[in-house]
Amino acid sequence: MSEGRGTIAVIGAGSWGTALSIALGQAGWRVKLWARRAEIAEAVARERRNPEYLSGFELPDSVKATADLEEAALGAEMVVLAVPSQGVRAVCEALAPHVTADQGVVSAAKGLEHKTGRRLSEVIEECLGADRMGEVAVLSGPNLALEVAGGTATASVAACARAEFATRVQAAVSTPRFRVYTNADVVGVELGGALKNIVAIGAGVSDGLGFGDNTKAALMTRGLAEITRLGVALGARSETFRGLSGMGDLVATCAGRKSRNHRVGYELGKGRKLPDILAGMIQIAEGVETTRAALQVAAPLGVEMPIAGAVHRILFEEVSPLEAVGSLMERAWRDELDE
Repeated sequence: MSEGRGTIAVIGAGSWGTALSIALGQAGWRVKLWARRAEIAEAVARERRNPEYLSGFELPDSVKATADLEEAALGAEMVVLAVPSQGVRAVCEALAPHVTADQGVVSAAKGLEHKTGRRLSEVIEECLGADRMGEVAVLSGPNLALEVAGGTATASVAACARAEFATRVQAAVSTPRFRVYTNADVVGVELGGALKNIVAIGAGVSDGLGFGDNTKAALMTRGLAEITRLGVALGARSETFRGLSGMGDLVATCAGRKSRNHRVGYELGKGRKLPDILAGMIQIAEGVETTRAALQVAAPLGVEMPIAGAVHRILFEEVSPLEAVGSLMERAWRDELDE
């Protein structure tokens, strides 16, 4: 990508928005990074670091922080939304007057809106309105923020029903260390990024209980099966879930250490209570609310999601992790490929 290509607005100064801003800034883009809190924007301007998220990484001089949504969107070729899933609607409603039809919008958030079960690209389209916005794409994949900020080789997927905009996002976001593929299956790419967080909580529970690799491998494999079931029922292509935004993201998020959702599960497996775990985290574990939303979506479709159900019982019904695991192991026998 050539130097001085233009300006991209990154809405959200959490770990993911900060990591994207670093990568885009290093690739020659001028980046306007919107922070919800003015003190974060001021600290970035003053220190060239985000004091709360990825504080060990210096932001390029081409990244300018602001707490003003209008200022962030003004003149940007593309608007990238990297806010927590449950904040997408409120941010988009505030952003709506400042987005124009010639600006593309990219959803880089992962989750489902917990009150409606809607995918985040649907929420964005509803809030911004077709009459005042351009295309909406989804960016998703095995993209741990810490590694992207550090320049570790990473791959992702830009999904849009219109191939031209997916290609535009691919060209805009790709860097020598961040390789982006395209995919027309928006539903599949978006659901893969959202639902894998549920399985990651389960993988954390498994690790917290002291179970081994056999257990986690089985959990991930069967977790992918139920993610695919729900995805296909909602119109996604099954092949998408074998790609970067499905299996790839699942592997990265279930591995542990850098995954917030795995951390929540691990602490649950160790016997801690959910409110205490969440109180000690400054970042949001998207899988907690996504678990609730996914089951609400699956129920009327008649889609079985036993792992999501077990995670829900641990999170919200005070069922012990060992009891939840036992309920999974004692389910009726079936053919592996009987979906």
